[in-house]
Amino acid sequence: MIRVLVVEDDFRVAQVHAEFTDRVRGFRTVGIAHSAAEARDLIAEHRPELVLLDNYLPDGPGIALLAELDIDTIMLTAASDPASVRAALAAGALNYLVKPFTAHQLKDRLTAYAHYRSRLPATDGTVDQEEIDRAMRSLREGDRPGSPKGQSSITTKLITDALRAAAAPRSASEVADELGIARATAQRYLAGLAQDGKVTMTLRYGASGRPEHQYELDG
Repeated sequence: MIRVLVVEDDFRVAQVHAEFTDRVRGFRTVGIAHSAAEARDLIAEHRPELVLLDNYLPDGPGIALLAELDIDTIMLTAASDPASVRAALAAGALNYLVKPFTAHQLKDRLTAYAHYRSRLPATDGTVDQEEIDRAMRSLREGDRPGSPKGQSSITTKLITDALRAAAAPRSASEVADELGIARATAQRYLAGLAQDGKVTMTLRYGASGRPEHQYELDG
């Protein structure tokens, strides 16, 4: 089981990221930190194998914290400027995922990270160049674009048209009700469109306080 620390200043977003992580087989969230100082304390307490790190923290940039860490780290942040990406990679980030993102996108990257760990285990001994190359390629497995298998182009067009006609972002439930399809089906297609960059996913907070994904067509 890979122990994960989520570092995110927004309490609700942090909980969503932890829930996304805990759905992935082989991963378990052991703590949530809302600042760099809290992250340092939780790292010392729990010794996680992986940190999911936001760059915008109240007591300093996450990239500055990243430079201190000797723990594998994936950036989960809204910072999308090239300088931030380069700085994070230079500081040691293994991957970089721009918010907002879907549970599927995070799962892909966590699964790729698990493959990377399995190819470079924390044991004594040596590895040859071919094994190193395979491990490095593993980290990029989750970055490959592509639509989920088994999706109908007709259903995709119906959902795309519904988003285009909407005056505001729509949830999977709203799209499903409008088109007369199952909510799970609408969610699957919307997640695929978000993964392909064709729609934008954001979070809507309702009266219950539990966030719901909502989608709108890009452009």
